[in-house]
Amino acid sequence: MEYNINMLQVASSQNWLETVMNDFDSFLQDHADCERKASAMAMSFVAKFPDRVEIIPELIDIGVEELQHFKQVYKIMEKRGVHLPEGMAKDMYIKRLVNLCRSTKEERFMDRLILASLVEWRGCERFKMIADALDADKEPDLKRFYQLLWESEARHGESFIDMALRYLPEKAVEARLSYMVEEEAKILQGLELRAALH
Repeated sequence: MEYNINMLQVASSQNWLETVMNDFDSFLQDHADCERKASAMAMSFVAKFPDRVEIIPELIDIGVEELQHFKQVYKIMEKRGVHLPEGMAKDMYIKRLVNLCRSTKEERFMDRLILASLVEWRGCERFKMIADALDADKEPDLKRFYQLLWESEARHGESFIDMALRYLPEKAVEARLSYMVEEEAKILQGLELRAALH
């Protein structure tokens, strides 16, 4: 079975895209925050599962790459005169996905890796929508940035599933992924529209 962005059950709406494009500065603030959190999430696996030595180098690479993305978004913000906010609204998408995660160590390991994949794939889908919507004549650098970004997110999503499959039975991972994909679709459709990644 192939594990990739095509696992997602529902597409993001054009209303979401319009909301983002109409308030892109606010979106950039949220995007920066998401990249910082993505880096921290990758490193949290290293801290919580130090015995999984085979995947630690890859987790560190992902953590560093996400931090580089944060730096790149911040540079875009600087050029536009957009500041990092003192506080960010709670990400209800992430909160509700985290609430799906089970509590025993092995189950949580599986669920958090699957969650990470879903978040990366959704980011991939949405960054591609943004890249496609940006005008190559007016903002070529910004368009190229989001094109490169969605490719990176797709790769990360596949990496997290690969990590789970190194330690856990494929049937168990596949069944849990199927369940969480269904729940992710429900969560996404229940979110209020914001100029934010989620």
